[in-house]
Amino acid sequence: MHPSTEAILKFFEYEHLPLHLQMVSKPFCLLALDMVEKLEGPELTAGLRKLLEAKDCFVRAALQ
Repeated sequence: MHPSTEAILKFFEYEHLPLHLQMVSKPFCLLALDMVEKLEGPELTAGLRKLLEAKDCFVRAALQ
């Protein structure tokens, strides 16, 4: 696994969040891990960055 791909995966962890935020964040983690198993290369890392942006938006929405 490329170091940049490995580095971004830590931001998909969700166990430290309150339960109501875990429910929002977990599907993104599962999708990220699935994509890492199936794909490789720079576009994978780019896609993970965009997925992380989306996850962050949905978690912030759940905070309101």
